[in-house]
Amino acid sequence: MERHRQMTIFAAVAQSASLAAASRRLNVSEATVSRALAALEQRLGRPLLERNTRGVTVTESGRYFAEECVRLLRATDEADASANGLHVEPRGLLTLATPPLFGERLMLPLVLDYLDAWPGIQISIAYQNHFPNLHENGVDVAVLIGDLPDANMVARKMGALRPMICASPAYLQRYGAPQTPSEVQQHALIACNADSWTHEWRFQRNGIVRSLAFKPGLRCNTRVAAINAALRGAGLVSCLSHEVHEHLPTGRLQQVLQAYDVAPLPAYLIYREGLRASARVRSFIDFAVERLREHPALKG
Repeated sequence: MERHRQMTIFAAVAQSASLAAASRRLNVSEATVSRALAALEQRLGRPLLERNTRGVTVTESGRYFAEECVRLLRATDEADASANGLHVEPRGLLTLATPPLFGERLMLPLVLDYLDAWPGIQISIAYQNHFPNLHENGVDVAVLIGDLPDANMVARKMGALRPMICASPAYLQRYGAPQTPSEVQQHALIACNADSWTHEWRFQRNGIVRSLAFKPGLRCNTRVAAINAALRGAGLVSCLSHEVHEHLPTGRLQQVLQAYDVAPLPAYLIYREGLRASARVRSFIDFAVERLREHPALKG
């Protein structure tokens, strides 16, 4: 019982980086928090926190221990709920990380439907371009576009996304469509990454992939801005099928150089803990994968 209490207090301190905030959250005194942390560090034989005038910082060993505390405390709560007959429905907070456009256009409608189906769940969505460390960032489920960097990742494939180059009909009418990759550099080009002056677009023909380096005339730090610029006739933009799937059927954007398309990129939902994943994670994964595999933008 005392170990559970110490883990609860340490997890609260690690998440808030403050003894005072943790004491308010748990409705106990700061002295109680301090005593529990001291007893925990003594029992484990290693420092879990570094104290300073601005608060506390979790040590490297403390960070890993905090992750395990959160996992074990969640499992304990779920076991209690199951014993009390509360797991007719999954419950609790689920954290989701997704690339911004994928999240806005594909995940958000799905999340809203899931919340309607499972009212006992709360979902926190982080829109970010980089793939997170699930354990370090406390993420339950994350969207990954591209090959798995680690074969040991627990993943469910949703489908595949096609890289493509698009432009507005007005731009193509005025300047013509490139017929070969070498003609691309003669056009106005829009890049989605403002952090680099030089960008590469990839093309494939007869099984051979080649990269084309160029300096874009317009650089944007979001794909939304780059695609909006292309819609306004600013030039060619490289994108993925889900980012423009509503613009292609209406003709607001047109694909060029289809004969040089590279292979589609796989899209996955990655989640922590595998078979030990919580009921809310498993139910969300099953719900999301079933829906997303039917989405036309993920047909590759």
